[in-house]
Amino acid sequence: MNKLDAERQKEIQQAEELLFAGPQALGFTKGLFQGHFVSDWVMPYPRIPAAQQGELDDTLTELRKFLDEHLDPAEIDRNADIPRSVIDGLGRVGVLGMTAPKEYGGRGFSQMANCKVLEEIGRRCASTSVFVNAHHSIGIRALLLFGTHEQKQKWLPKLVTGEQLGSFALTEKEAGSDAANVQMQARPTEDGSHFILNGEKRYITNATIAHELTVMARTPVPGSNKTAITAFLVTPDMPGFEMLEERMPKMGIRGTATGRFALRDVRVPKENILGPLGKGLKVALTVLDFGRTTFGACCTGAAKTCLELAIKHANTRKQFNKTLGNFHLVKKKVARIAADAYAMDAMTTVTASLIDRGLEDYMLETAMLKVFTTERLWECINDVFQIYGGSAYFVDLPLERMLRDARINQIGEGANEVLTSFIALVGMRGPGMEFKEIYDTMIKPSRDGMSKAWAAGKSRIGATIRVPDVPVQSEQLRGHARQLGRLIRRFNFAVNRALITYREPILDMQLVQERIANAAMDLFASTCVLSRQDTEIQFARRNGDTAAPDHAAADLFLRQSFRRIRGFLAGLTDNDDKSVLATADSCLATPRS
Repeated sequence: MNKLDAERQKEIQQAEELLFAGPQALGFTKGLFQGHFVSDWVMPYPRIPAAQQGELDDTLTELRKFLDEHLDPAEIDRNADIPRSVIDGLGRVGVLGMTAPKEYGGRGFSQMANCKVLEEIGRRCASTSVFVNAHHSIGIRALLLFGTHEQKQKWLPKLVTGEQLGSFALTEKEAGSDAANVQMQARPTEDGSHFILNGEKRYITNATIAHELTVMARTPVPGSNKTAITAFLVTPDMPGFEMLEERMPKMGIRGTATGRFALRDVRVPKENILGPLGKGLKVALTVLDFGRTTFGACCTGAAKTCLELAIKHANTRKQFNKTLGNFHLVKKKVARIAADAYAMDAMTTVTASLIDRGLEDYMLETAMLKVFTTERLWECINDVFQIYGGSAYFVDLPLERMLRDARINQIGEGANEVLTSFIALVGMRGPGMEFKEIYDTMIKPSRDGMSKAWAAGKSRIGATIRVPDVPVQSEQLRGHARQLGRLIRRFNFAVNRALITYREPILDMQLVQERIANAAMDLFASTCVLSRQDTEIQFARRNGDTAAPDHAAADLFLRQSFRRIRGFLAGLTDNDDKSVLATADSCLATPRS
């Protein structure tokens, strides 16, 4: 094995260790890549327990009343600030400590319930929803998940009420989507009582207004010359904390206090280490998983606002003696928004339920949710913008603000391109390891190897010839369920073929990865839609409703999703990749004046 191959294997091993690659139950998305339909992860469609649903309904009623009376998204955007009165009100409603245990003053809500709350805020104001996400979903989430009892007692009571605010500080000049490239240093003092932190962080939401920041920095690994990332609880009153830029001017989500700060020989007590020493990257990525579910909820809320605005304008605006809703090209846009909003809602609920059930490995599902909902919201806003025409361009309507606000979604909490490759590569690991067992045995036969190779070959062949069963209860959905099963088998076959054709070079073939990831995302989204639709039909039947629920949007989504999946898989063999790369290489190599 040459040096390059050895380094590659080392990187793969480190990634596998980081991404919980040990023994575990087969998750839904990893099941798709192996040709299985792990139904108990997604069916029946999850519901919030009745006891908590009543509390959630009361909270949503109180929240809507408060937002109607006190939240002015246009003013927040214009002044580039969320008023303290709004923050205090959100604290009184319980929004800022929604999932924190009641013993620390929180509401103890599930992630599913929390997503419904964030969806309501996302319907109205992206700045406010991002602020809440930064404070609760990632800012204090690390404390909730990894904090000691003493740390929680010290910090949480004031954080969950909003008396104090939290922030999550990962991003640096060289570290964004590449979370492992944090450069901020943390060196222990001689007596080991403190760590001295040095470095800068930028693009940190809530940095200017936070009283507690979860900061990622590199600490020495005992007994070696290596370093590893550790999470620290830092407060801005620590000597050496310097705010370099309080509010960085930006295109959208202007109400959020996005700052840049430096730590200059800041002494942080060892008691402020969050989680195990050197395990900060796992802390960060786990926290981001939680944040991506509420990210999906906020996008879902905004998509539902797009639908409301589109319907209102299409039913009232007249052109050529007809309302816009009479024109097929407008109807196409309204229908697409409705279908996507239904799917985004279903996908968010299912993904949040995986967290609530205590499942360990849902990194692929949260990554899919983040990519899918942010891309779909961008299309929804573009469609409703077009329906409104020239009027959407002016500031008396919310659409130009929504357009500006939505653009950050495809970048924040992991750029979509990075997550897309992540989905494909982690998903292909399972079948890839089985092919490796077969290949290694062919090269160097052994008794133990033959046994493993036989099992791997049997698994690969079985998944290729077997159509997975998608167990729906409603007769009218069985046609869709059969189509989904056939597409899962076709997807598995395409993954197998890509692995056999490209082998290890597929690790660098991002155009191939993109098609595989996009097909997987639509398979997951379609499953969530089918699960939701099936449960709604059964619920109506149990309640004696003779008329079936109106599922035109769900049906449209499934039809369009299935067509997209077929297109992604066909593109694996029929594409312009060589021409695309050659053109880009030519441009990049040619100096431009």
